[in-house]
Amino acid sequence: MLNENMKAIRKSKGLSQQELAVKLNVVRQTVSKWEQGLSVPDSDMLLSLAEALETSVSTLLGETVMETEADGLKAISAQLEVINLQLAQRKIARKRILHWFLISLCVAIAAVFAVLLFVFKSPYLGWDYSTAETAVLGVAVHSLEWLFVRTAPIIFIGALIGIFLTRKKE
Repeated sequence: MLNENMKAIRKSKGLSQQELAVKLNVVRQTVSKWEQGLSVPDSDMLLSLAEALETSVSTLLGETVMETEADGLKAISAQLEVINLQLAQRKIARKRILHWFLISLCVAIAAVFAVLLFVFKSPYLGWDYSTAETAVLGVAVHSLEWLFVRTAPIIFIGALIGIFLTRKKE
């Protein structure tokens, strides 16, 4: 809501993110994060932002009701609290998805290792390489297996570290 309104008003005024950032005395990346909804300005910065965009704070927040100054600050504070809560919930959801993806990756790597080790036992090693097709296919299969055996442990260890870092802390 805030991010969309801010971006629309900035564009309607013909300002770039850089120009708005200069007016607010912040870096362009800060304005970009606000517009992407990755962070929100604090209440003082929100007032400066409204002034720089020549609009009201309530318009930035998507409200059309005019309020008194004290009520306006309370409403702004409440809106920012809701936005911060939503951002925190998104961060937790992304962390949970990443955690389960890493667990799935570890399981998949372990399964492929088990299949390669116990089921296939490199059957291409016993092939007759006198024909070109068999030779090319054998080299391709061996290359893929070699690449997997060399990279999978590194990916597996990285995924285990990621699982440890993204675990839910009580």
